[in-house]
Parts: sequence; C-alpha cells; structure tokens
Amino acid sequence: MKSHKLSQPDSWLRYHDIPGQGAPLVMLHGLGCSSSFDYPRLLAGPGLIGRRALLVDLLGHGFSDKPKDFSYTPGAQAQILAQWLKALDLRGFDLFAHSMGGSIAIELATLLPNHIRHLVLAEPNLDSGGGTYSRALAAWDEVDYVARGHQDIINAFGADNPNWAGNMAVASPLAVHRAAQGLVNGGPVSWREQLLELTMPRCIIFGEKSLPHPDTEWLPRHGIATQVVANAGHSLAWDNPAGLAAAIAAALD
Repeated sequence: MKSHKLSQPDSWLRYHDIPGQGAPLVMLHGLGCSSSFDYPRLLAGPGLIGRRALLVDLLGHGFSDKPKDFSYTPGAQAQILAQWLKALDLRGFDLFAHSMGGSIAIELATLLPNHIRHLVLAEPNLDSGGGTYSRALAAWDEVDYVARGHQDIINAFGADNPNWAGNMAVASPLAVHRAAQGLVNGGPVSWREQLLELTMPRCIIFGEKSLPHPDTEWLPRHGIATQVVANAGHSLAWDNPAGLAAAIAAALD
C-alpha cells in the first residue's frame, strides 16, 4: 500500500498501485466501504487481470486518514482525488466507481475531463435524495450518529451485508454521516447534468436484482451505454465479482 500526503486537510490518502499493463484503472468505492477491500478480487477477473489499477480508499474510509475538519461531500472528495492524481502526473487513465463513488467520479471527471479515457459507473447516485442507506444515515443528528447511530446502523443492516458492516466498522462515523448528507443534499448542479456534459465514453452498470430501473432506458437515449450484471444487486463487487470485472472490461474495450 502507498500513501500520499495531502496539504489540505493535513492527512494521508492511501491506495494500492497494482502493477500491470495498459491504461491505468482508478477505482473508487461507495459509502462506508473501501477500495482496498472491495476490488482486489475484481483484478483477477476476466478482462482485468494483468492490468495496472489504483485502488484508493477515500478520506474517512478504509486505510486513509479520517480528519475531523473535512466536509466529506462528493465535491470535496473529488478535489482531493484531483490533487492526488495531479501529484502522480497520471493521465490517460480509466475511471471506475460504485454508488457514492459514482457521484465523486462524475465530479472528478468534470474537474479533469482531459485526463480520463473512459468513465464506468456501477449504480451511481445521479440525483440528490440519497439511497436507502444514505437516507437512513443522514436522518440522524451528527452528534447522535457519531455517539451511537453508526453502531446502530451497522447492527440494523449488518446481518444482511456482513462485508458492508466490516467496512463500516473501520470507517469514520463522522465521515460516513457527512458523506450521506452530501448525497442527500446534492450540489448546485446535479450529477446527472454533469454526466450529460461529459464527452468521454461513459457506461453505467446495473445489477440484475436492481431491475427494473428507469435509467436503463433513459441513459441510452442520452448517449450513455448501460450493462447488466447477472446474479447481482447493488453490491455488485461482492455478489458477482467475475461478472462485474467482465462488464468493466467490456466497457473499456
């Protein structure tokens, strides 16, 4: 694992840089999760094995630092990632992101449109309002959530999703709550609108168990490709890692 020192906030961003061939693939995770946990298995899957990949844990999650003086909104996370990628002088890379990471990836692609070859998102947040988990988190008062809500949420959802519960256990409660509020509140320009303005090839991946979904019809009408991974719900990387790997590889082909 590698570390990158950020200037503001004064923190360390940590990531795996998996050696390989071809255009680098930068991978972003969802709310309460971590790329270091979610994605290593994908890189052994069809179409991705042998490819260089950078698996970054967002601030507040996984192995990265968890500063208290950071907003954790998708826009703020994108600014941090842009700082990191510029320091690496990484250009011509592909970007994959899941769920909340999709909102961050859209913000990042808007900041660095000439650096990204392909944008591939798995069930991203395209509109404000959040999803089931983020709404449940954001409904708490911040102080109460940090004191007891984080553990209550883990207890409520963890039995059905132990991988997510394990990730949440090492995430910062403050970061998770603020991130959830950021998804619910959205920004001045929706992620959907920003996605439409981007010009690189874009593909949105859905889990079969998440269907029907209106965006499987809406997105292609606006020039954005879609794919469906069989035997998977929202947690595609855990439900069907080989299927998700194949879908990502096909989107990048």
